[in-house]
Amino acid sequence: MLNYLLSMQNKLLFVGLLISLLLSMNLEAQVVGSNLTTYTEADTLRGSLRPERSNYDVTKYHLDLKVNPDSRSIAGSNTIRFKVLGSLPVMQLDLFENMEIDSIVHQDNNLEYIRKYNAVFVNFEEALKEGTSDSIKFYYHGNPIVAKNAPWDGGFVWDTDEDGNPWVGVAVQGTGASLWYPNKDHQSDEPDAAQIDIAVPNGLMNVSNGRFLGKEELKDGYTKWKWAVKSPINNYNIMINIGNYTHFSDKFKDLDLDYYVLPYNLDKAKKQFEEVQDMMACFYEKMGPYPFEEDGFKLVETPYLGMEHQSAVAYGNEYMKGYLGNDLSGTGIGLLWDYIIIHESGHEWYGNSITAKDIADMWIQEGFTSYTESIYVECRWGKEKALEYLKGTRRGISNSNTIIGDYGVNSEGSGDMYFKGANLLNMIRSIYDDDELWWNTLRDYTSTYRHKTITTEDTETFFDKATNVDLKPVFDQYLRRSALPVLQLRQGDDHFQYRWKADVSNYSMPVDVFIDEEEIRLDATSEWQRMETGEELDEVTLNELEFYVRVEKIK
Repeated sequence: MLNYLLSMQNKLLFVGLLISLLLSMNLEAQVVGSNLTTYTEADTLRGSLRPERSNYDVTKYHLDLKVNPDSRSIAGSNTIRFKVLGSLPVMQLDLFENMEIDSIVHQDNNLEYIRKYNAVFVNFEEALKEGTSDSIKFYYHGNPIVAKNAPWDGGFVWDTDEDGNPWVGVAVQGTGASLWYPNKDHQSDEPDAAQIDIAVPNGLMNVSNGRFLGKEELKDGYTKWKWAVKSPINNYNIMINIGNYTHFSDKFKDLDLDYYVLPYNLDKAKKQFEEVQDMMACFYEKMGPYPFEEDGFKLVETPYLGMEHQSAVAYGNEYMKGYLGNDLSGTGIGLLWDYIIIHESGHEWYGNSITAKDIADMWIQEGFTSYTESIYVECRWGKEKALEYLKGTRRGISNSNTIIGDYGVNSEGSGDMYFKGANLLNMIRSIYDDDELWWNTLRDYTSTYRHKTITTEDTETFFDKATNVDLKPVFDQYLRRSALPVLQLRQGDDHFQYRWKADVSNYSMPVDVFIDEEEIRLDATSEWQRMETGEELDEVTLNELEFYVRVEKIK
């Protein structure tokens, strides 16, 4: 009788949820944030954490799929293992509404579910108890959305190589991994492990994340390729790459380096990928060891430009230096190295190992990774070149919208998160004014938050604690405001005055200027201060390689 009552109670909860969802079909939730955008209920369902999501923690995904390039379809299952963190009568999973659900099975029973936009609410016969571990098997099929311009929009890329063989890739960051497989599609929860078993037509290979377990001939014209990931992994990083690949390998220290490329590009790849050795030597020194050694490191040639897919980095830079042969900094320095190799591999440390809990904080992933570009330049060609490169990237910064997006609605901040984020980090290094302290702090940050999901506040606190300078107003101005602070300089008799004009009240930040070629640090605040000097104001110049601010001279 008790079990019956519990079952009836859960069904009532489920019905209540259904009614609530139906009543809200045409409602929109307005979230006032950095860009004053109105969001839909679908955004809230995707971006927020409610008990249907927060009361369980995913421990493993096991994808078992067949991919048919001719029909551009996929079919199979995802076994989702999880720990129950709180009573769980209803679980929210995510799968795009254009994909068909065949069944959701728990302990040999088909579960009831309702769909709302891209969310799937699964009803258990009895509420799962806190502290238990369990699993469900989610069967589905369909034609996943095709990307129009990957990787900038999410979806599958169904292409052919120069020999006419199918060549398939996927890129879904931001759009969401639920575009093609059911999961808890929120960055705050990463599975501790994953297995990816993908069946493809004979003669093709699938390359996924982690280590290759082997292949199985299915005797129906398909071969199943099996891969296993032993480390926590972002949902959008779990990936398939299908093609007529050839493989070669290398090692850096104890790290396995594997490369999967199209056969006719093998010679070019062997030459181009030599840069990985220099990159790893640099990143190990400046940021710490590669964070996924047990899963290895791979570059996989893809029919789109690139993506940071964990332990299977997508490479489509056409074996050119720069960004498809272009220099994003405009300095010429960006043409000394392969942008996609360096940037997307840098994400293994920032984005894959350290992940923003909410994509509103994506600057943690993109700003730090853009900074790794200058780290690599500094290792290879010196600090001055690295500073010139960073200054050059400012031409791509708009300063029109905030770096941080709106929380709880799957909203990224502005594209300034890349190069403005990198220049912010470089400026914090300059504020430290101690390179040994800077590199120690960066390595400690990378180690402390290894394989963790974090927030902007975690990052601010970590870098603020390492110095006596209060960095809170600096982070606040650069991350939560769009405009740069303005260093105002005013001429006086035998002196000049200086202060900050900024959106953050009582803004303070040290800044370095040159006076008659001598570098001087000004501990500037929002109040006018006086610097005794016999020089004219025209002789005062900003150290603009190390400080990214505006200067206004008032005579």
